[in-house]
Amino acid sequence: MEHLWTPWRYEYVSGAGKAPGCMLCSVLAAGPEADEANLILHRGALNFVIINKYPYTNGHLMIAPYEHVADLRSSSEPQLDEMVRLARACERILGDAYGPDGFNLGMNIGKAAGAGVADHQHLHIVPRWLGDASFMSTTAGTRVVPEAPQETFSRLRPRFAELMEG
Repeated sequence: MEHLWTPWRYEYVSGAGKAPGCMLCSVLAAGPEADEANLILHRGALNFVIINKYPYTNGHLMIAPYEHVADLRSSSEPQLDEMVRLARACERILGDAYGPDGFNLGMNIGKAAGAGVADHQHLHIVPRWLGDASFMSTTAGTRVVPEAPQETFSRLRPRFAELMEG
């Protein structure tokens, strides 16, 4: 089997470097001046768009509310409305940037559902391609490797600025 190296995923699979507290609240607390380092692409009125630090595919994004809420029933209508509008913008931006054949959009609400950040709701937007390996790590003897998250940031940040201004 051929292996391609993805060093940014080691931290995730090993559990190394997991900070206490809520990761999403921590990146927000760092402020807009740290958005590039924290991979925050856009700050809306009630939600923000962030690149998944441990992506399944190129362009794997998450939309999360500023408010630390665990589930949909705890969310306000305006927050949910903006989240869906941002999901539509993400679909457009990712479609233009990567040309995927489809998308998975979803939430894992609660630890039992597989939420990595179990107490701060977030919506995953995952570009998909025909013939990709779904969420399996290998196919046809080759490990599937997304681009580095910082490269994704450099590719998408200008597109977010353009779309959100226009």
